[in-house]
Parts: sequence; structure tokens; C-alpha cells
Amino acid sequence: MTFLFVLLALAALVLVGLAWFTHRTARRIEAFMPAKGRFVDVPGARLHVRESGKASGPAILLVHGLGGQSAHFDYGVADYLAQRHRVVAVDRPGSGHSQRDPSTPADVSTQAAALAALIDKLALERPTIAGHSLGGAIALTLALEHPDKVGALALVAPLTHVQDSAPEVFRALAIASPWVRKLFAWTLATPGAIAGSKKVLAAVFAPESAPRDFAVKGGGMLSLRPRQFLAASSDMQALPGHMPGVQARYGELSVPVGVLYGREDAILDWKMQGQGLADKVAGARLQLIDGGHMLPVTQPQLVAEFIEQCAHEARHAVPPDVTIRARRDA
Repeated sequence: MTFLFVLLALAALVLVGLAWFTHRTARRIEAFMPAKGRFVDVPGARLHVRESGKASGPAILLVHGLGGQSAHFDYGVADYLAQRHRVVAVDRPGSGHSQRDPSTPADVSTQAAALAALIDKLALERPTIAGHSLGGAIALTLALEHPDKVGALALVAPLTHVQDSAPEVFRALAIASPWVRKLFAWTLATPGAIAGSKKVLAAVFAPESAPRDFAVKGGGMLSLRPRQFLAASSDMQALPGHMPGVQARYGELSVPVGVLYGREDAILDWKMQGQGLADKVAGARLQLIDGGHMLPVTQPQLVAEFIEQCAHEARHAVPPDVTIRARRDA
């Protein structure tokens, strides 16, 4: 019995030590990488946004993927688009420097509603929504549930259909028990992510390579914090309950839709996610290139040109409300 008590005491000391290390690391990261934009309050969230470009130009809203942040667009995408557009890069609720109310769900509909409120507050006037990965799923949901807020969709390696299982690199996010997930986030997640960072980046970027400055310039260090782990876990675990309903409505999309995919994407299958969407949306344009999943980082010029082409199509598209009125008149 004494031996058991000693083991329990040692385990408790280890957990306290890991929690202290995690807390200290998170605070140091946030001090080293402070917010560079401003905060906008919307229902259920306080969103960190960074604006650039022409205030009067056609607006583009950049939405990042799972476990990421708006800095993924800092490798040239935002700067290129800012030459002719008003560009807003947002940290999704709970990600980057944005905050999410603990009582607010993480599903794609709730996040889409937050972006719809942001569009109104910033007076973006039916912007082109450029969504990467999970950001693509949220962009699609925004266009379906708030069609008057969207001018066009520029989807980069988007998640469009629920997969049977998460990619191996995201398996830790699938911990089902809330208390185990929280315990893991505040003890093992941060040191484990630090130790395995090279392996994780290699898997996410494959077959391309992550830039050496991704931890800082790309915001990668922010993903080491426990609150971002918990937010990403909530994002992923909310997908099965909401994405099937979104998938069933793709035929209703009435805005221009462009899809860009890397043929060698190791995270999402372009045939299932890209072609699968294009087959359901009339007029959708699917563009395939050589590359992996992190195209905004690895091929920013090409991604920016793709988004700009989608924005150009938005300026010549008939707004959804006009289309609906025309159908009623007929």
C-alpha cells in the first residue's frame, strides 16, 4: 500500500510539473507573438482580424483551417491580394488570438454565423470567401446559410465531406472524454507537440516542405497552447453532427465556386473532397496542381491568383436575392 501511495504521489508530481511547463510555455508564446490586428466582438466569439489593402476595393475574407491561424496567409497571399482588394484575415473562433465563449458550439454553422456577423460589422458587402481546409467547410456553410453575405467561394484544399476517420496526424484531437481531453491538453499535448513538431509538419505539408520560419511567421507556435488544442479538438469533433446536412445542400449553391487542390495532398483526398464537391455544384471550377495540403504557405502566388480569379467572377455574378426574385417572377 505504501508503494502504491508513492507511485500516486510521483504521478501527481509529474502531472503538476507538466501542467506548470504547459502554462509557462503558453504564456511565453503569447508574449513573444502578440496579436497584430484588432478584435471584433460577434455573438459567441471575440475575433482577431487583420486588414490590409484598399479600403474601397472588392473585399476578400481569408479563413484558415483546423488548428491554424490567419498567419498561414502571410507567405504572400494577403500581400498579393491587397494590391487590388480589401483583405481581411481572421482567426476563427478559438484559434490564433480569437476567443470563443466556452458555452458556444464549435460546429460549422455556428462558426459561419460568427463570420456572417463579422461581414456585417466590417461592412464587407458580399466578399469573396477564401477558405482553406476546414475553413473551406465553413465557407461553404456560410454561402448556404447566409447567401446574402457571400459573393463567391475560393476554396483551397477544402474539407467538403466527412471522412470515416481523422488523418493520423490529428488523432490526438479525437479524444472523446471532455475531462481526459482537457487533462491531456494541459499536461502532455504541449511537450508532445514540441517533441514531434518535425514529424507533424512533415505529414501536414507532404510532399512539400514546411518553411523553416513557419513556427513564427506562419504562427505555428500558437498551436502549442492548450486552448488552441482544445479548440481544434472541438472543431473536429463537431463535424460529424453537422457536415452531412451541409453536404446534402451543395446543389443549392448560387454563387461562383472555385476549388483548388494539390494532387499529392496527404491530408485530404482531392477526388473525394474536390471532385466530390464539383460534381454536386453546377458551374463549379476545379483546378488541380502539383502540391500538397498547405498550398497558401507553399505556393502563395498561385493561391493568390486563384483567389483573385474567383473574386473577379464574383463581380460579374448575379446576387442570390436577385436570382430568387427572378425565379418567383417567372
